[in-house]
Amino acid sequence: MLVAAAVCPCPPLLVPDVATGAASELDGLRAACLDAVAVLAAARPDRLVVVGPAPHAGDGAYPPGSPGSFRGLGVDLDVRLGAGDPAGERALPQSLAVAAWLLERTKWAAAPVEGLGVGAALESERCLATGRELAATPQRTALLVMGDGSACRTVKAPGYLDDRAEPFDAEAARALGAADTAALAALDPGLARELQAAGRAPWQVLAGAAEGAGLSGALLYDEAPYGVGYLVAAWS
Repeated sequence: MLVAAAVCPCPPLLVPDVATGAASELDGLRAACLDAVAVLAAARPDRLVVVGPAPHAGDGAYPPGSPGSFRGLGVDLDVRLGAGDPAGERALPQSLAVAAWLLERTKWAAAPVEGLGVGAALESERCLATGRELAATPQRTALLVMGDGSACRTVKAPGYLDDRAEPFDAEAARALGAADTAALAALDPGLARELQAAGRAPWQVLAGAAEGAGLSGALLYDEAPYGVGYLVAAWS
């Protein structure tokens, strides 16, 4: 059963070593993410599953201790997913590497950690079914759900300006803040793809996992620095 969830964006700039001189620009976002992870720890889960967007080659399960790195961004920084010896042959996708950094920052020790990479094109029903499978266990399960909103909020955004981006992010923010699983399940995958909203699939995995769980939500952060929608929420 699902007992808690945290939703965080996953830009590499969240990691100060990557952001370097611009690190202070995201201090508020980092603080909100750490607050959301603290909600997970307070729920005393038996396991934590980190869910994040991944390229096709990076989707699927990642065992505890899976390694990740930011070396591809020119930063000599390695991470591991949870405590324990390094495990697994595949490197974590970027979203899960950022999550691993967050967990290391909080000195996470509340429960074993595993990862799940979700393809950005995964159909809504498959996302929901995946979430239901994650929650269909007697173990007290918590989710750390990584994913950005639209990347089209300004002319300088990665996807340029799209007038549909702000309403899309506003609805996602409302749904995440209210723990509204039906609204998350209703997000349009085609529109999300056009707006480069990588969080859509992970958010819908959360929606499936939280069906009937009776969790309440709180929106901790809703801003669009760099023209990308970054949302942080905690469900408990």
